[in-house]
Amino acid sequence: MQQHSPLRGIMEWVFTFIIVFAAFMLVRTFVMEPYVVPTGSMESTIEVGDQIFGQKVTLELGMDVAPGDIVIFHNPDPQSENDILVKRVIATAGQTVDLVDGAVVVDGEPLDESYTQGESWPLAQQAEGVSLSYPYTVPEGCIWVMGDNREHSADSRYFGAVPREDLIAVGFFRYWPITRIGAL
Repeated sequence: MQQHSPLRGIMEWVFTFIIVFAAFMLVRTFVMEPYVVPTGSMESTIEVGDQIFGQKVTLELGMDVAPGDIVIFHNPDPQSENDILVKRVIATAGQTVDLVDGAVVVDGEPLDESYTQGESWPLAQQAEGVSLSYPYTVPEGCIWVMGDNREHSADSRYFGAVPREDLIAVGFFRYWPITRIGAL
């Protein structure tokens, strides 16, 4: 029976740790990452403090997000205390968004949004330097996002369309709290 030196055992553990850590970082950087939902703008679909996974593969491969997707992105409002936001994609580049009688209309068709709370009106206040009028055509390379809790959401009605390069991930699974675990 061959005896290994204690140094060799330590080196094997260090090497194993480095490999596992590198794999973890690759997955977190390019595949998926956990996020904590910072605001109530997506209630009741997602509550404040819910913990969700966002997948990055579609964005890393240059694939487009679609209306209805829940996205995680860098907050375009520098005055906000939240660095990231979680909202639902309503329209993509080239589509026209209008807010009519408390409903969202995209390309002339009212959306069936059973997941929303409240009505969808233009916001009285907009972020500094933003001026929106409706109907609004989403520029190339951008998306229009809104929170599901329409009367309590600073979204594209406040900060305008979100550039695609500000997207971080597409939300797909809530893992906490355990009582609400499941796909988004």
